[in-house]
Amino acid sequence: MSGDNSLRIDKWLWTARIFKTRTIAGEACRGGKIRMDGQAVKPSRELKPGDTIEIHFPQYNKIVQVIQLPKNRVSAKQLPEILTDLTPPAEYERLQLMREFNYERRDRGIGRPTKKERRVIDKLKSGPKDN
Repeated sequence: MSGDNSLRIDKWLWTARIFKTRTIAGEACRGGKIRMDGQAVKPSRELKPGDTIEIHFPQYNKIVQVIQLPKNRVSAKQLPEILTDLTPPAEYERLQLMREFNYERRDRGIGRPTKKERRVIDKLKSGPKDN
């Protein structure tokens, strides 16, 4: 069992509200989405205060440093007490740009797109294809 100065990485990712459930955090570890020192970690990896974790999400990569190891899930207001976000601002800017780029605007009252309009929208969203 872990001591007072260490905690399993899957449990910490859940307590720090990075993942919604501990199961999802464990699956991310097993899938190679969580890295420490450039190496993928298993869910049972023990964390200590001061460790840096790289988390790969589909849209961006998040880097956090562990400050505390709480035993229970913390509220969103307490997050600055247990982790430091080291993610470069460029990652968040890229995420915001992706959200804005993927946004569709339709005038109010014109209804849903027709099947033909939907095909055009999907073609524009998918970008150029190499044939």
